[in-house]
Parts: sequence; structure tokens; C-alpha cells
Amino acid sequence: MIEMLKNWYTRRFSDPQAMGLAAILLFCFIAIYFFSDLIAPLLIAIVLSYLLEFPIQFLSNKFALPRILSIILVLGSFITFALLLAFGLLPNLINQTLNLLSDLPNMFNKLHEWAMQLPETHPEFVDAQMVEGIFTATRSKILAFGESAVKFSLSSIVNLVTIGIYAFLVPLMMFFMLKDKNTLIQSFTQFLPQNRHLANKVWQEMQLQIANYIRGKLFEIAIVTLVTYIVFLFFGLNYPLLLSVAVGVSVLVPYVGAVLVSVPVALVAFFQFGDHSTFWYIIIAYVVSQLLDGNLLVPFLFSEAVNLHPLTIIVSVLIFGGLWGFWGVFFAIPLATLVKAVINAWPSTEELNVIVK
Repeated sequence: MIEMLKNWYTRRFSDPQAMGLAAILLFCFIAIYFFSDLIAPLLIAIVLSYLLEFPIQFLSNKFALPRILSIILVLGSFITFALLLAFGLLPNLINQTLNLLSDLPNMFNKLHEWAMQLPETHPEFVDAQMVEGIFTATRSKILAFGESAVKFSLSSIVNLVTIGIYAFLVPLMMFFMLKDKNTLIQSFTQFLPQNRHLANKVWQEMQLQIANYIRGKLFEIAIVTLVTYIVFLFFGLNYPLLLSVAVGVSVLVPYVGAVLVSVPVALVAFFQFGDHSTFWYIIIAYVVSQLLDGNLLVPFLFSEAVNLHPLTIIVSVLIFGGLWGFWGVFFAIPLATLVKAVINAWPSTEELNVIVK
């Protein structure tokens, strides 16, 4: 067994380039996994700076603006948009969330009344005791959820302080990262292994794909949210902003997110309109919007992304989401693409045998 492991290690890690890439990946994994809470503002600043680099270069190259002026214009526009979003969207979103929570008891009672009619209409399929047992268990879960929501609201007061600190630190770090980009990159590369040609190859392959993915995913969220909001407003559905934002955010979790967010959309539509034609129109419009997103919008926005199998995407979401929560879900596809790029770039057994000889 030991000899087999030794031979495998010799075949896979004889190349110093492979060792350098493995060391970089291991260091990044340890730093993010164990210190993600401490360096969260830094990671957010890096991601946002990476996104803003494209419009900054566009202004500098297209209109011959000094880089510092391009940074001020782009970063100022980004901060202004974020403030408008925070003070214009969040109050309405919070208000609709509170209204939905206050309506949950009535919705639950209506669902209970409807379910208790099923044993009378379909006694061969539904048992009254079974339905009552399900609703009793569900009621206890809702009460437990209410208690946890109260605790969360109390702890959110402390989180507001953290958000305030982030709101100051992140734009400040973004400014210096964009302003002193080359200097910071040169300083960082001094701590990397000398044998990093393979790592540079993987990074060059991933750089364009990561940027396209992040920009494309943000555009997808915005478009899906806007289209869904217009559809819900057209049919007069309650809580249109809350539900449309939930539908937009659900695109972060491919396949699974669309299924999960369909439940609250269908429930709210059912309790508002009942078994009426409007309910079915909303469901049909929602399904059509999801089909257009998956078959038209996603191929257009991610035409340059690496093609991954759906099972690979789902497994990536589960693994990276379990490791890093929301950000793991958001970057599940780029991380899966990174793993694929590393596997493809890793020296083959024949290449390593040549190096060893």
C-alpha cells in the first residue's frame, strides 16, 4: 500500500511546476477555509475590484483618460448605485417581507382548511389523521422558526455594525487595489514559488472565464429579477418585489434554486387567487420565464464559459456551498471550472516520466 502511494506521488508530483501549483492551491484553500471571516472584507474588495477593472480599462483606452480619473469615475458610479439600491430597494423589500410574515398564519389556516377537505373528496388516497399529523408537525416547525427569527433580528443589530464597517473598508480597499494594482501584484508574487509556470498557465486560462462568469451572473440576476417583477406586477400578485428578488437570486444555484423558489411563488399565487385562471396564468408565465432564462439568456451570457455537465454543477454547488456558504454557491461554477483547468493542465504520466528520466 505504501509502495503504491509512493509510486502515485512520484508519477504526479515529480515536476516542480506541479509542486508549485499544488502549494499555491493548498495555501489559498487553507487561508479561505480557516480565515474567511477575518478576510471577508478583503475578498469582497478583490472580487469587486476585479469587476470594475474592465470599465476602468475601457475608459482609459477608449477615451484616453488618466487611470486615476477612470478609477474615480467608475468607483464613484458604483458607490452611488450601491447607495441607491440600499436606500431605494431594501426598505420596500423589508416591508414586503414583514407583510408576508404577518400573513403566514392566515395562509397556513387556509391551507389547513383546504387539506382537510381532501379526505372527503379523495378518501382512498388521503387520510384525515395523516393530514392532521403533517400540519401539527408543520405548526411546531413554524413556531420554532419564529423563535429563531426573533433571535436573528436581535443579532442583526450587531451585524449592522459589521455592515457599517464593511461599507467603509471595502470601497477604501477597492480604491487602493485599483490605484496600486501593479505594485500590489508585484509584491504578492514575491511570496509565490519560483516554479509557477503551470500556475500561470491555469490562471491565464481562468482569468477571462471568471470575469465573464461574474459579470454574466450579475446581469442574469438583474434581468431575471426585472422580468419577473414586471410579470408579477402585471397579474397583481402580492409581494412582487420580494418574490422577484428571490427568483433572481435563485439563479445562483442552477436547477435547484429554480425548483425551491417555485414553492413560495405558487403558494402566494394560490392563496391570493385560489384555483382560478389567474393562478394558472401566473404559473405558466413563471415557467416560460424560467425556460427562456435557461435556454436563451444563459447561453447568450455564458457563451465563453467552459461547458460543464449539470451533475458536475450540482455537486460543485453542494461541495463549495457547504465549505464557504453564499460565496461558495456564487463561485461554485468558476471553482469547478478551476478544478477542471487544473486537471487538464496537470502534467500527464508520460510527461512526468520524461522529466524524471
